[in-house]
Parts: sequence; C-alpha cells; structure tokens
Amino acid sequence: MGRPQTIGSQAKPQLWDFPGGLHLPEHKIDAPIRSMPLPKTLVFPLAQHIGAPAKPVVEVGDKVLRGQVIAEADGYVSTPVHASTSGKVIAIEERPVAHPSGLSARCIVLASDGRDKAAPGRTVEDFKALELVELRNIVRDAGVVGLGGAAFPSFIKLNPGSARIDTLVLNGAECEPYIACDQAVMAEEPADIVRGAQLIMHAVGARQTIIGIEDNKPRGIAALRKAIGEQQASNVRVVVVPSRYPQGGEKQLIQTLTGREIPSEGLPLDIGIVCHNVATASAVWRAVVYGEPLTERVITVTGPGIKTPSNLRVRLGTPVEDLVAAAGGLAEQGARLVMGGPMMGFALPNARVPAVKATNCILALRQADVRPEEPAMPCIRCGACAEVCPAGLLPQQLYWHARAGEFDKTQNYNLFDCIECGCCAQVCPSHIPLVQHYRFAKTEIWAEEREKRKADAARERHEFRNARLERIDAEKKAARAAKKAALQAKKAGGDPVGDAIAKAKAAKQAAPESDSKATDDPIAAAKAKAQARKAQKAQAEGAVPSAAAAQEAPKDDPVAAALAKAKAAKAAKQSDDKPDSDA
Repeated sequence: MGRPQTIGSQAKPQLWDFPGGLHLPEHKIDAPIRSMPLPKTLVFPLAQHIGAPAKPVVEVGDKVLRGQVIAEADGYVSTPVHASTSGKVIAIEERPVAHPSGLSARCIVLASDGRDKAAPGRTVEDFKALELVELRNIVRDAGVVGLGGAAFPSFIKLNPGSARIDTLVLNGAECEPYIACDQAVMAEEPADIVRGAQLIMHAVGARQTIIGIEDNKPRGIAALRKAIGEQQASNVRVVVVPSRYPQGGEKQLIQTLTGREIPSEGLPLDIGIVCHNVATASAVWRAVVYGEPLTERVITVTGPGIKTPSNLRVRLGTPVEDLVAAAGGLAEQGARLVMGGPMMGFALPNARVPAVKATNCILALRQADVRPEEPAMPCIRCGACAEVCPAGLLPQQLYWHARAGEFDKTQNYNLFDCIECGCCAQVCPSHIPLVQHYRFAKTEIWAEEREKRKADAARERHEFRNARLERIDAEKKAARAAKKAALQAKKAGGDPVGDAIAKAKAAKQAAPESDSKATDDPIAAAKAKAQARKAQKAQAEGAVPSAAAAQEAPKDDPVAAALAKAKAAKAAKQSDDKPDSDA
C-alpha cells in the first residue's frame, strides 16, 4: 500500500506512496488558452475513442451544422462524432490518422463554410431533476470521452452498476513532461470543473471528490481552491501531490490520494472509486447543462522545435499542420512531430493527420533533441527496470517470456497490469525497447482470445444445431407413437370398418399359397365359374352321373366333379334314346 507521506509542514491530508517512478525534467509552459481560427478543411476519423468506430450518417454533398451528428455510435462501447463547424461533406474515405501504426482509417472530410452556424441544442437548468439513465444518455450523445489521453467513453464510468462508490477522483496531475493543457483548463475554467464534479458525484452516488494536482501547477491549484470556496462545495477538495512520473497514472494517483490499491487487472470500481480527468469533468458539465457536444478541446503545442509554445483551443478534425502554424511554426525544418508526451507519445507519419479527442499535446523535437536509436544489446539482469516500475512488476521476466512467445507466462507475471509508462525502457542500459515487447505480447494475447471466442461461438452454434435436429427427430417419433396409440385405442373401441379391414388382411395372410394363386389367375377363375354353372344346369335337368364317373372324379376338385357329372348325364340320355336290339 506504500508509506504515508506529507507535504512540507502540512500534516493533512495524508498521502501514500507508490513504488518506482522517475523524476524527469518538466519543460512545462504556463501559457493562457488561445482559440484557433476556423480551418478550411476538417477530417474526422470514425475511431476517436476506445471501442467500436462510429458509423457515418451523412453522405458526400450533405450540408451540416456545428454540433450535428455525422457518425453515430455503433455498439455500447462507442460514441458519436459531431461536426466541429458548419460546412459541406466532401468525402468519406481512407485518410492517414494519428496512430502508432501509421496506417490510414475511414474518415469524414468536411469543408468549412466559414459561418460556424450551430445546430439547435437542449439546455438543462437542474441536472438533479433528470433520471440517471437520461443523464448518462445525454453524455453519450454528446460524444464525451476521457480527455486525459485514454479516450474511454465517459458515460460508461457514470454507470457504476451494483458497485458502491464513495469517492470521485479528478486527475489533474498531468505528470508527463511538456504537456500543460490540463493546467491551463484548471487555471482558466475552474468553476466548470467543480460543477462537473458535483454532477458526476450525483450520477455515481459518491459522497466526496478529491482533485489530485502535482505541486508544479500553482496557478491551477489556486484557481480551483478559489472556485470551491465561491461555490461552497464542501465535499470537493484539492490535494497537492509530489511531482513524479507517472503520478498521473490512474492507479498511482488513487494509491497516492487514498492508500487503496486497485487489484490486479481490476478497476477503481472494485475499491469504491471512480476516476475522471479534470477536463473531462468540465466537458460533462457543459454537455448536460448547455447541450454542447464534444467538438473542441485544449491542446498543448510545444517542444524545442516550436517557435511559440502555446495552449490552443482547437476544433476537432483540425490538421496538425494548422496547429503548428498557429504556434508560430517549426523552429527547424525536419523536426519530428509527436502526438502526446516524450514518454508515452508516438511519432506522427506527417503533419496532415487531424487532431482528435485523445490529442492532448503536439510535441516538436529537433534532431538534436531526439535520442539516437542504439541497437539493443542482451539483457544483463541489472534490475534497474524493476526498481522504477510503478506497478511493482518484473519487467525483465516479462521481456524474456514475451520475446520467447510464452504469452501464458507473461500473464502469470501480470502483464496487463503494465501501464506502458516507459520507465523501464528509459533506464535500461542495454537500450532494449521493453514497452514494444509488452505491447506485442498484449496484442498477441488479445488475438488469441478473439480466435478462441470465435471457435467457442462456432462450437456453440454446432451444438445448438445438433440439439435442434435431435429435438425435431424426437418430436416426429413422439407424433408417430401417438398416432399408433390412437389407432389402437380406436380399434379397441369397436370400429366395424376397421374390424372388417383387419379381418380381410388376416384372411389374406392365412390363405394357402395354391388358393392365392388360383384366385389371382383370372382365366382359371372364369373356367371354374363356367363349369360350375354347367354342372348346376345338368343337376336341374335330373341328370345323375354314373357311379364310375363319380368315383373317378376327385372329391376335392369341384371343377373335375362338375365335369364328371355332366358327362354322366349325357351318357344316360344317349342310352335312353337308343332302340332296344332285342325287340
């Protein structure tokens, strides 16, 4: 949990410590916020947040207003994208975007008409009169995400579910060198931050807010304390923390302010805390009360390669080259542009990529300021990386297993607790790009999990199909059995038709084979009938067959007997008609 700590002679509030960390040169600017002029062309990537990219709802040629939705959220973990000025959609296509991969992504391109006409919005006088579901939906529809760099959809953090939240932490530490946009917002918009804190506390059910600020931001500290006093917000307080990188990490700041440790691969919700960035709190307030979607943010444009380092209020979608121009341009041709700070930022492929919701800083470095890339040498197991790791991990073990492709073992060493702060790589004497290995391992694990989910889904579909076929077969068998039982029950009840049919079938089965053959031969049957009629006629005329003929006729053959009787009758008649020879 770390050891308690105090600032100067101040005994309260009590602070705790986190392991590791670095003391880095600050290079902070304390410049006021300047608004940029409207750019001629704006580019809106559909993926400006963690989660599923937004889905376009406009077509090429459509005219839009400032604040109008041009891409809607596609899924739960997603947010819409709004036009940051009025104009005409001129393209929906692949464009280079700000991403470590340097790849292109689908974007909506807008040509500004210069009028900056806004779409009608909805205002709310009392946010406490809103249902919590409605409040969260307003924040979601406004496209608000975390403005500290992670760009996680803010409405999700406003729904703690069954977790009991007692504390809201607002992150104003801004620990990375050069970045100063949060300091400018705290110094110039403190009232909106305090009001936003009250709104978020109402949404999550927290009883207090702690605003953590590093001690190198005196102007922001004084402004916030004044705003808290003016609004009589007794449940909101500012706590000054020592300047140390990465003090602004969510886990590290929470541990410093409260002494509570977030469990491995856990969330602040697990310990009763919700954490938001100070600028995010201001954006949430303006979205709910004034109906303002997230269409602009403050960005620090700084570095030794910039002529006039500045804090600029920028419309989202503005090309980075316009930001550089507004800050006086580059001090040296060929300067490297980085989005973010020197520790966790990434180099931009070119200056035409747009500023997005996650853009907090554009850093220009001269060639002399860039540390030359030295070839990585073997790990000497010096342990320096473990000493500075703020998550208390064993970076060298993670490196060995990631390099060997033993991703299951990296998880055994809590790979996903790594915040990728870069402290380990900064102190490595072998110049090993440790963070790149960790990112690679995470990507591979995520890919394996996706494939496993697909395989599980396919197996479930197959098992469901088999179960469905078995159910259908069982239903058919049951139907046949029921029909058979019904027929048997009907027969048992005395059905004459059914009895006659059954008797006929039984007689046919019991008949001898010879009778069956005789019955089946129509010619033999006709001859038998003719002989029977002839025999009957002879009997009617009184003819009597001779005894010999009768004896010769087979007793069991009715046809032969009839023929014999007929012959006997004919013979008797002939004997009666013949004259007596003795006379």
